[in-house]
Amino acid sequence: MFVGYARVSTQDQDTALQLDALAAAGCQKVYQEKASGASRRGRQELARCLASLGPDDVLVVYKIDRIARSLFDLLGILRHLERVGATIKSVTEPLDTTNSMGVFVVQILGAVAQLERSMIRERSIAGQVAARARGRHPGRARAMSPEDEADLVRDYLAGGFTYDSLSAKYGVSPSVAKRAVYRVTKPAAYQRRAKV
Repeated sequence: MFVGYARVSTQDQDTALQLDALAAAGCQKVYQEKASGASRRGRQELARCLASLGPDDVLVVYKIDRIARSLFDLLGILRHLERVGATIKSVTEPLDTTNSMGVFVVQILGAVAQLERSMIRERSIAGQVAARARGRHPGRARAMSPEDEADLVRDYLAGGFTYDSLSAKYGVSPSVAKRAVYRVTKPAAYQRRAKV
């Protein structure tokens, strides 16, 4: 049986292109999700898809980078497919893991995809560093003024307030309240998270 898997990284993106291609490839069942490839927790449909595969099943993807976030991840998926007797096929790339040359091609494509993602990340970080050097701070503007943030943190440190109650009092989301508190109470941890 041909089993398809489609993934986009964010809720704003659309899987329609991938779904059309998987249908044209003859997939009888398709798993799809909107989740970052960097998070195993975010790829629950991939786990269900892999668990459903058995002997002679073919896992069909639009592109190899839709299923694996790194070469290590790809090799783990290939080992799983080999254990259950399934193979993998890409709609847009010449992949066929029923032979050793096909496995080699998959590994090369996985390495190239990993290199491309690393280069994109490096460029993104370099752009953020350059923007900070020019006095710009990438990302959204803060939801609260510095004065309101200081008042919120004072309320939190005085006790008796949860993030939910602070968010209601100041008209912001609980995550905004939590970030404001973390910037004061855990500055080193907050800086590390902000740089990722």
